[in-house]
Amino acid sequence: MKKPPILRGRTDPVFDLLGKSPHKERLSDYLGLLKPLDDQGRYLPFDELRYRWAPGLDSNLCWALVKKARTAQYSSLLPLGEPLQWGKFMLTPLAQKAISAVDRQATTAALEYMTSQIGEHAHFSYLLNDLIEDEAISSSQLEGAATTTRVAKDMLKRNRLPRTPDERMVIGNFKMMNFAWEKRHDALSVELISAMHRVGVEGIDDTQYSPGAFRGNDDVVVQDGEGNTVHTPPPAAGLVSRLRVLSMWINQPHNDPDQVDYLHPLIKGIALHFALGYEHPFRDGNGRVARALFYWFMFKNDYSAFRYIAISILLRSAPVKYGRSYLNTEADDLDLTYFIDFQCSVILRAVSGFTEAYRKSLAYAESFDRWLLESGFFDRLTEKQRAVFQVAKSGMAKEFTAVNVKENLDCSYNTASATLNGLVELEVFEKRKMGREWVFFLRAQNTTPL
Repeated sequence: MKKPPILRGRTDPVFDLLGKSPHKERLSDYLGLLKPLDDQGRYLPFDELRYRWAPGLDSNLCWALVKKARTAQYSSLLPLGEPLQWGKFMLTPLAQKAISAVDRQATTAALEYMTSQIGEHAHFSYLLNDLIEDEAISSSQLEGAATTTRVAKDMLKRNRLPRTPDERMVIGNFKMMNFAWEKRHDALSVELISAMHRVGVEGIDDTQYSPGAFRGNDDVVVQDGEGNTVHTPPPAAGLVSRLRVLSMWINQPHNDPDQVDYLHPLIKGIALHFALGYEHPFRDGNGRVARALFYWFMFKNDYSAFRYIAISILLRSAPVKYGRSYLNTEADDLDLTYFIDFQCSVILRAVSGFTEAYRKSLAYAESFDRWLLESGFFDRLTEKQRAVFQVAKSGMAKEFTAVNVKENLDCSYNTASATLNGLVELEVFEKRKMGREWVFFLRAQNTTPL
């Protein structure tokens, strides 16, 4: 990646340069670049912009004009590193779209509305519990865990003990995401950051991870796939005090519309994600903790739907772009706009995926009920039996136990057991003994889709 040219001392006399030959002959071409975004509305780094400028223009002068336009719109964001630098950003149209999407579709109120629309369709809780698992699994896979989504989901649903370090990583991430939800009312602190790491990595390989312990020396670097060092974190000396400063900034209220320094929680949460990755406070597991803290911050600010929105699924499909968004920010004097815009593009797709899953679930529930009425089954099944039957029929889950029905439908073990055995008596389900528990599944003649 080619770093942008250093412009210190050049941005002020930029217009003087435009009045001199040979630049003044191309004045209109140069002035057309005095804007923060390209012609397609993208906030691109120097490394990409330099190929889009007209032939014959001076690249350094072009970049100086772009930076002048961006600097005029910068807002200071948060203090980072040693020596201290202020990260800054510009609110782009893409970030504004993401803010609008999370405000409309990811708040606690929006989630409650979705649930009310589902009404008696208790199967929706199965969908939500299934979605909770996705972030833990995909975050582990993003960090290199070589376990398939199907195997990982089976382990989580059955509460099976992990058999490999990769499966222990999935369990750790699952615990960490639940911990983030449980601690959503706590203030950020050095102790909470340490505890988040300990919950997430303990028992995987304690020698490698040192659960909950901050690095004490400067031998930790970030490397690319070819072994090249792409980021050297700030020194270990002063790390804890810098995390305290970060915690103070996070704990300050910035979302009062009457404040001069108003900052939307989504932008602030993404900045927290970046700061943890930039500081790299642990020997390993930093990415997982950074993403979990982003979720923690969104939960804290009443965006409960993020429990079911898996960002890492999309990050996993674009790990190079994820890494480059960090590098572009660091290369351009801590302009976090690159990182914020990339995360916003991912969040937009993830929120859209969540709402689409809800709409499909609602539509399937309605068609399933029509099918039950037409087949004469509707009045013969209890509400919970209809929910379990629908989940099985849709393929969302293929095997059921009294324990997982109890957890998904929030009922007693006896009610869950009676629900499943009732489906067997109606010849809808079959059951077989597996180990010490009964496992229930659809009878063959009931497996055809609606």
